Amino acid sequence: MDKAGPPEGGVGPLLFFRGLADARARLAALAVLPDGVADPVLEADGAQVDPEILMRRDGWRILRYRFALPVGGLSSYRYDGVEIPVSLVFDAPGPRIAYVSCNGQEEGDLDREPGRRNRLWHRLARENEARPFGLLLQGGDQIYADEVLEAHPAVRAWAHESRVAPVDAATLAAAEDAMESAFLHRYLILFGQDGPSKVMARIPSLAMWDDHDICDGWGSLRERKLDAPIGRALFRAARRFFLLFQMAATPEDLPEFCTDPEGGSLGWRVHLPGLSLIAPDLRSERRPRRVMGEAGWRGFDAAMAEAASTGQGSTGQGSTGQGPTGLDPTEYGTSEGARRILILSSVPALGPRLSWVEAMMVLMPSMQKYEDDLRDQWQSRYHRAEWRRFLQAMLARHGSDGCRVTVLSGEIHLATRGHLETPAGPIHQLVASGITHPTPPAGYARGLGLLSRLGSSPLPGHPIRLRPLPGKRAVYTAERNYLTIEPGVSAGSWRCAWELEESGRTPDLTLD
Repeated sequence: MDKAGPPEGGVGPLLFFRGLADARARLAALAVLPDGVADPVLEADGAQVDPEILMRRDGWRILRYRFALPVGGLSSYRYDGVEIPVSLVFDAPGPRIAYVSCNGQEEGDLDREPGRRNRLWHRLARENEARPFGLLLQGGDQIYADEVLEAHPAVRAWAHESRVAPVDAATLAAAEDAMESAFLHRYLILFGQDGPSKVMARIPSLAMWDDHDICDGWGSLRERKLDAPIGRALFRAARRFFLLFQMAATPEDLPEFCTDPEGGSLGWRVHLPGLSLIAPDLRSERRPRRVMGEAGWRGFDAAMAEAASTGQGSTGQGSTGQGPTGLDPTEYGTSEGARRILILSSVPALGPRLSWVEAMMVLMPSMQKYEDDLRDQWQSRYHRAEWRRFLQAMLARHGSDGCRVTVLSGEIHLATRGHLETPAGPIHQLVASGITHPTPPAGYARGLGLLSRLGSSPLPGHPIRLRPLPGKRAVYTAERNYLTIEPGVSAGSWRCAWELEESGRTPDLTLD
């Protein structure tokens, strides 16, 4: 089904952030090598690092190197004889951050000409050379795995037929094996391309998945599909390779920053001096009438509480002083009243009213095929109670003890921003999508813009307002893009800007 092939020499290193401890950044580097090729030598801080084998499959082996480097400035590590620079400025108020999402398209992604496909990845790599980023946040749909559904006849039947047919044990095992090979093949090609691989070797990543990392609409599909043996096998395969390629982890060895040690939810939190990063998992427990389950909500609520207590100058990590990143914030001078909480919500938390559109679908059978797309959104009428809970959690922290909350999202293949109004000032939402996904038709952006005029106030007294990007007139900008966010000039402020494929960099937006 795919014409492109993985790089002959392998993929990597792909660099991942694991937290801070003892004035050092904890990192993991992933490498994928063909069998028969010697393990590359990785040296960090003058010492050679021995790799671990996380998987052997289809003539490849996946290696992980775990190491630490001193924080405070520009550092480097050496991989296979090449010096690779990395910025490790993590003292308060926080590092310079790049945010990306939607790295692909639904069909034919592996057949696209890499230079044109990865135009913005190359631009991001050049920007990092000029002014290095400390973190790369990947907010969802890092691959588009929809074509994995063509990997085996039983999987195709599950995907395309309305009736879920039973499968025997041998067929199920063969189908899951075929899907695992397809996921591996896809990750090798996409993460091995020059643009993404250059960026991901030089900027430590933190990632959260969304539906296309599994399949279109995962979790919002009919429950009989989700719970069918093929559906569960698809989820297992997608999860295994998400953990490998987007966390440098395995199901048996989750990173310490994950909020659910049992792995039912893959949400995570990282607390840094002056900054908390929180990413709820909106896919693992999702159902047609549920966004997150008990594990997801428990982890998200705990992460928000930790962020607030850390911002008050305590460790926020219990009696041991060792939290999800091993960081004692007082060591790095975290100050009360200057804490930013960045929440990665893979699906936008602030958006236009969709309940009317859903109601119209009942009257228009031809539109019902898009039902799962609307169910994916926080604004769906089926998720309204959870949406309010999510917004209330942010509202409870915003302005409390100096905390300021900002939401980062992708998913919609457009760029926009929004406000949730509060007495302490607006909670900002910044949407950047997608870095390689083609822009949708102009009518799509106009239609969402018209819906946004209706407004929405799920929490009384706290209206949601969508706004154009700085320098733009329309609420939604239909260009491929990525987002930069960094500390501002004044204490406690941050600023952001969108890099747009055709019209270039927007003016800075200040986030007070």
